[in-house]
Amino acid sequence: MSGRVASCWILVAMVVVLCTAAAGGDTAEKGVTYDGRSLIIDGQRKLLFSGSIHYPRSTPEMWPSLIKKTKEGGIDVIQTYVFWNLHEPKLGQYDFSGRNDLVKFIKEIRSQGLYVCLRIGPFIEAEWNYGGLPFWLRDVPGMVYRTDNEPFKFHMQRFTSKIVNLMKSEGLYASQGGPIILSQIENEYGNVEASFHEKGASYVKWAAQMAVGLQTGVPWIMCKQPDAPDPVINTCNGMKCGETFPGPNSPNKPKMWTEDWTSFYQAYGAPPYIRSAEDIAFHAALFVAKNGSYINYYMYHGGTNFGRTSSSYFITGYYDQAPLDEYGLLRQPKYGHLKELHAAIKSSANPLLHGKQTVLSLGPMQQAYVFEDENSGCVAFLVNNDATKAIQVQFRNNAYSLLPKSIGILQDCKTLIYETAKVNVAKNMRVTTPVQLFNVPDKWKVFRETIPTFADTSLKANALLEHTNLTKDKSDYLWYTLRFESSSPCANPSLYIESLGHVVHVFINNALTGSGHGSRNITVVKLQVPISLINGQNNISILSGMVGLPDSGAYMERKSYGLTKTQISCDGTNAIDLSGSQWGYLVGLLGEKARLRQLRNQKKVKWSTNDSGLIKNHPLAWYKTMFDEPNGEGPVGLNMTSMGKGEMWVNGESIGRYWVSFLTPSGHPSQSIYHIPREFLKPSGNLLVVFEEEGGDPLGISLNTISVIGSNQAQSQLS
Repeated sequence: MSGRVASCWILVAMVVVLCTAAAGGDTAEKGVTYDGRSLIIDGQRKLLFSGSIHYPRSTPEMWPSLIKKTKEGGIDVIQTYVFWNLHEPKLGQYDFSGRNDLVKFIKEIRSQGLYVCLRIGPFIEAEWNYGGLPFWLRDVPGMVYRTDNEPFKFHMQRFTSKIVNLMKSEGLYASQGGPIILSQIENEYGNVEASFHEKGASYVKWAAQMAVGLQTGVPWIMCKQPDAPDPVINTCNGMKCGETFPGPNSPNKPKMWTEDWTSFYQAYGAPPYIRSAEDIAFHAALFVAKNGSYINYYMYHGGTNFGRTSSSYFITGYYDQAPLDEYGLLRQPKYGHLKELHAAIKSSANPLLHGKQTVLSLGPMQQAYVFEDENSGCVAFLVNNDATKAIQVQFRNNAYSLLPKSIGILQDCKTLIYETAKVNVAKNMRVTTPVQLFNVPDKWKVFRETIPTFADTSLKANALLEHTNLTKDKSDYLWYTLRFESSSPCANPSLYIESLGHVVHVFINNALTGSGHGSRNITVVKLQVPISLINGQNNISILSGMVGLPDSGAYMERKSYGLTKTQISCDGTNAIDLSGSQWGYLVGLLGEKARLRQLRNQKKVKWSTNDSGLIKNHPLAWYKTMFDEPNGEGPVGLNMTSMGKGEMWVNGESIGRYWVSFLTPSGHPSQSIYHIPREFLKPSGNLLVVFEEEGGDPLGISLNTISVIGSNQAQSQLS
């Protein structure tokens, strides 16, 4: 090598080192940096597969098994959000206990030898109530969320610093020898940035600068944020990032996919979204073929939205179609097919990370992506984009047959070791087995809510007040009450209501007269119901209900809910507008205030019993019974198909909302079985409390065990 050439190579090497140092933000040999190809951990480029598991959507007792199965599936990183409204439910009061024990979760990941991507946000979306923002933020004077707004930036920085300092104090960042190799600030802000005009762009710069200034020693990322400022890495979310992502906004940043959706969220009234193992594998392989070096499956295990944690209209089960289902059971062939993909790609990690990429045309809809290096070897991805037919392609004097819409991986650019459309893993089936029926009336007790009237309320106003301004999200429910004098004859009276809430129930003189609800696509509830009026004073009581707060959108702090219009008409004419009348308000339900979900509070109300007529089909009814834990160690769930809408508690722990009366277009509930973690149960004497909003039959509830069987076993059972 000539002296001039040697000097050039030395200069190039110095430039690379300087660029890497500038990009990674931490030049320590032990730690995490990056270059234009990948993350660099402890000085080594890494090709990483990641899986999202959210700690509060499962239990601490489930975490070890979930992480173990995830690792066995070929996953290197566990990715999780941080849930601000769980950790700081009141300003300055923090909770990191139980399911909220973030440190314990990360230490369990570390103990099993995996890395962590910590998505602090602290806005997270995630189909989580209010996108993770604590509701008390809305009452901070001058507050505007997620923009260049001083009150929001103050609290965002304060909480972000709290989490970063907590991680540092436990030595959990990779720069300290811990497992956290990435942190995320904000979340999909590119979706709303334009709504804030110039303040959106300045907020992005501030958020990036603030995060980097916390000196975690690991890179920061922003997802769906094309203008992420250096050194923050912009990443892709979606199902087809190999096709849709133009790449990072700097050649010195690696190509990363933070959310490869293994399914999709599910709302009440909608069927589950089924994404095939073949489709996930195709797009993951394509992303790697196009220089991607980090793929996170969102979700790898979805879990359960316990309590009131789901956002507007979302069901309690979360991403049940993930490789590990809601209960943590393997969903095959998705789990196994992706495990084989990970093994195939990792077997050629060296040429992928160090080789030169060449792209060749093999036909009108076929390409070869080749990575080759004298020292690290060769790997090729043969792509057939034709979804209608199989095809044979020629590559380096060999013929290869590819299935429709498939990618074949050639180890050493010769041997076909994996094809995305060819599934070798047998399908399994989830089986629900009833082990206890709650069909004995004597075993149930019922407490019916009293319908409040105007006289029962202390808060009154000559206007329809906004729902959440009164509830502060402490309850789903707000009563609107009114006295209406009927002195003149009114033929065929009817009440018309418009509401921005999710559910309304109308009671006239204590009798349920009508109900209505919206959906993910219907934001205004419009309800016209015939009513019966008596001469003199009539009590109108309207229960407004929410099914979670929104998780996304610009100016969330400005959104309003609850009744916006009420009027009474006779024969469809002569409408009397009631909106400006004097209304009385009452937050929540009697059973909520008495905390009937807990055993120690059962004597606070008078329960009825021993009469099946008192049990069935009553709106606003609380039910309770006792049961023993089923044998075994497998998952347990309640079948709530006989009920309508409400919430369930086992030994004081909410297992979530249910809404089985909201049917899909095919006439089925969006979710029938509701997960009871074994950790919530005792061997005997377990208290089940159910609040039923619409009216159902608790005698039809059953306790079930959940298991999976192979496809052959399933066929034999069906035959």
